[in-house]
Amino acid sequence: MSLFVSIGLFIIDDLSLASHIGGGGTYATIGARIWLNPSTLGMIVDKGIDFPTHIHQNLLSYGRDIWLFREHTDRLTTRALISYQGGTRNFEYIAPPLQLFPRDLRGTPLARPATLHFICSPSRALEIISEVDWNPVIIYEPIPARCVPKELPTLIAAMASVHVLSPNAQEAFDLLSLDSPVTRDAVQSAALRFLDFGVGPSGNGCVIIRCAALGACVATREKGCRWVDAFWTPHDASHIVDVTGAGNSFLGGLAAGLVLENGDMYQAAFYASVSASFTIEQLGLPSLSVNSESGAEEWNKDSPRRRLEALRQRQCARQV
Repeated sequence: MSLFVSIGLFIIDDLSLASHIGGGGTYATIGARIWLNPSTLGMIVDKGIDFPTHIHQNLLSYGRDIWLFREHTDRLTTRALISYQGGTRNFEYIAPPLQLFPRDLRGTPLARPATLHFICSPSRALEIISEVDWNPVIIYEPIPARCVPKELPTLIAAMASVHVLSPNAQEAFDLLSLDSPVTRDAVQSAALRFLDFGVGPSGNGCVIIRCAALGACVATREKGCRWVDAFWTPHDASHIVDVTGAGNSFLGGLAAGLVLENGDMYQAAFYASVSASFTIEQLGLPSLSVNSESGAEEWNKDSPRRRLEALRQRQCARQV
C-alpha cells in the first residue's frame, strides 16, 4: 500500500522560453518525495501524443516507482500557458485536463493509499469522497476559482469527510466573505470558523491556512491555533524565485511528516514548510542529487533534515 497518492493533475507549464513540469498533483508528490522513499508514493501521469522525452526522463530522476504512466494516442498532454503581468501569474489551459478519481487507482499499485490528496472544487470533492471506500487520511485543497461565498455550503458538506482542509489565506477569506488584511489574528479567526462548521469525522479534523511569509496556521478543536514559520523569510528574497506549487508541495510535505511523526499534525507542518522552501527556489521542480561523501539525498544541494532542524530551532528560540 502506498503511503501517499495525489490525484491532482500533472501539467506541462509552457512559459515564454521553456516548458516546465507542473501541476498541483506533481508538486504535492515531490513535496512528499523530499522525505519519503519513492516506492511509497504514487501519482498517475497521463501522457499524450506530444509528451516530451526529456520531461519523462526528468520525472524518472525522482524515482521511477512513483509514476503510473498512462499512454493516450488520441489526445495531447495536459498543458497550460503561464504568463506574468506585474506580480500576477496568469494560467490558461491550452490542452484540456483529464480529471482523476479514486476509481482510476483501482487495480493499480496505487490503490487504497494511506493518504489521499486532491485539489478541486467543493462539488468535485464530494464526488471524489463518494468513491473512497477505504479509510485514508484525506488532504483537500480547494481550487482558487471556487473559493467564493456561494461555494461555502458545498465546501462545508465536503469538509465533514476530510482530515485536512488547506486553503491559503486569501482563499479562506474569500470563502468566508472576509474583507480584512491578512494578519495572524484574522487568519486564526477564519480557521476557527471553519472548525466550527465541522472538519473531519466527529469534527476532529484540521484546518491549515497557508500564509506565505507569515507561515502556516495549524488549527484543531483540541489544540486551537498554532503557527509554523515559513522557512524563507522576507529577508531571504534572493532564495525566492517562483512560488508556483509551494502550497501543493507544502501539503505533500505535510503528508510525509504525518508518517514520520506518527500523525502529529503540528510537527508534520514543519516538514511541510521545508518542502515548500525547496519549491520556491527555482522555476519548476527542485533538483535531486546524492551527496558523494555521505550518500544522502540532497535537494537543491541542501539537506531537508538540516533545514528541518534549523526551522525547529529558530521557532523554539523565538518562542522562548
